[in-house]
Amino acid sequence: MTDNQRTLSGRKTSAGFEWGALRSLSRYLWPENAFEIKLRVVIALILLALAKVANVYTPILFKDAVDALSGKESAILILPVALLVGYGIVRVLSIAFAELRDAVFAKVGQRAIRTVGLETFRHLHALALRFHLDRQTGGLTRAIERGTKGIDFLLNFMLFNILPTFLEILMVCGILWGLFNFWYALVTFVTVTGYIAYTFIVTEWRIKFRRKMNETDSQANTRAIDSLLNYETVKYFGNEEHEAQRFDRSLASYEKAAVLSKSSLSLLNIGQAGIIGSGLVVMMLMAGNGVVAGELTIGEFTMVHIYLMQLFQPLNFLGFVYREIKQSLIDMEAMFSLLHVEQEVSDQPNSKPLKIGQGEVSFEDVSFGYDTRRGILKKVSFTVAPGKTLAIVGSSGAGKSTVSRLLFRFYDVDAGAIKIDRQDIRSVTQKSVRASIAIVPQDTVLFNDTILYNIGYGRPDASEEEVENAAKTASLHDFILKMPDGYQTIVGERGLKLSGGEKQRVAIARAILKQPKILIFDEATSALDTRTEREIQTALKAVSANHTTLVIAHRLSTIVDADEIAVFDQGEIIERGTHEMLLADNGTYAAMWQRQQEAESDGSADVLIDPELSGT
Repeated sequence: MTDNQRTLSGRKTSAGFEWGALRSLSRYLWPENAFEIKLRVVIALILLALAKVANVYTPILFKDAVDALSGKESAILILPVALLVGYGIVRVLSIAFAELRDAVFAKVGQRAIRTVGLETFRHLHALALRFHLDRQTGGLTRAIERGTKGIDFLLNFMLFNILPTFLEILMVCGILWGLFNFWYALVTFVTVTGYIAYTFIVTEWRIKFRRKMNETDSQANTRAIDSLLNYETVKYFGNEEHEAQRFDRSLASYEKAAVLSKSSLSLLNIGQAGIIGSGLVVMMLMAGNGVVAGELTIGEFTMVHIYLMQLFQPLNFLGFVYREIKQSLIDMEAMFSLLHVEQEVSDQPNSKPLKIGQGEVSFEDVSFGYDTRRGILKKVSFTVAPGKTLAIVGSSGAGKSTVSRLLFRFYDVDAGAIKIDRQDIRSVTQKSVRASIAIVPQDTVLFNDTILYNIGYGRPDASEEEVENAAKTASLHDFILKMPDGYQTIVGERGLKLSGGEKQRVAIARAILKQPKILIFDEATSALDTRTEREIQTALKAVSANHTTLVIAHRLSTIVDADEIAVFDQGEIIERGTHEMLLADNGTYAAMWQRQQEAESDGSADVLIDPELSGT
């Protein structure tokens, strides 16, 4: 299990993190340059105070009413009515203040969810490709979903339940001590303290079951999503039952953890009820004895009971809130940990946008490896002049596709430099670098949206006419018009409703629409039939005329007109030149070409010359 996976499962939760999470929340509670949010927090706190004062005052009014009813006959028709009406009004006010508080504070919580959700989303897109290759999408989305919900809960209940409950406990203890004696306050304090201590201790013990539930839940979700994304592969091999059993193992682990969690919750609730019941009995015995001895009135006996019930009611809720706060902290751990994942590739301070000119691309002694123990590129140097085409060929693992990833700055080079128009791409903003390049990848993945949206993704502000022109250039327009919904056709998740060739033509149209200075074709026609490939090649040749172009070649016949061809082997360029020059040299490229011609003459034009040659 990777560190990222451990983080998502919640194994690393610590007290230090919990306090750190609470500190992190404070900036959403009191954000800079947000006067309205701060004002809402202040108003909510005022309403909270008014609600608590009203809540604490109601038993006193009720006590006076009971005593009045127990007093002289002449007082019955006037005084109790006023007291009872006042009691009712104060009760309504305490509820009204609490509801107004929630209404005023609602925007604070929802704005925090929106802010942290957007912050996490942007941060994930800012992380390097290495992180996204290691991620588990199902667990990641579940962690973010639980984390954002946890933020809203913590903001509301930490501010409006935990702190006010402790405040009310102190107020009630003070009133009981002031009106009666120290022992009433002491019994109340001991009962409350015992309840809180028991709740905290048992809840801490129960946390491990909840963590296990989170871990197995994320695992089950990840496996389900992974299986559904690979639906066709499951069908190809008839492994539906295998996938079901694999999913069920995760569900069984979740079931076991959930049963333990529920059982331990019952133990917690029974203990809490026992503590509250014991404290209530002791207090009622003391108050009842005071009434018998003539030291307390019936109203005061009633007041003690009401205070205890008012106090124990939020205490019951406090147990739930504490459990949920602990759960929220666990849920938030993964999300906040994501925000602390270092951006492997980041803009330098004061980086300026790339000043794109003619689009010259140069690699200068570039060395790179995905793992420090194994180099992929070794001091690779080449220059693609503006408007020229460089084709890259080589065996699997030779580093061909790594060139495009480095040019897009998905990774930073270990040594050497990559320059566009003589500017080191590490010294300019990533956004400007990527804006100057368009790629047609071998494996085209589309959004589950319309064809219009997917082509328009190359330049979201493009008009429909521009989108259609790009589709015509990619020989896609006529095909789209034949579909029942035309450009509004939904392509399905990852574009599964389209064939490989159709998806690739969408990718070509998208790249054309972007209007970049630099084009990269990574096996751009490998999924197309021969007739369509020729049509696309003609279109690409026209599109590439005024662009600096890198072509990662699968079929050598598609690059014969390239201005230069570079043959990669084990991360190094072993041959370079035009098609004619390389054939004349009678080296590796010539051998590759010869094998392809033989394969085509045998009717296997799509077969690679060398079993080791495939798109990388």
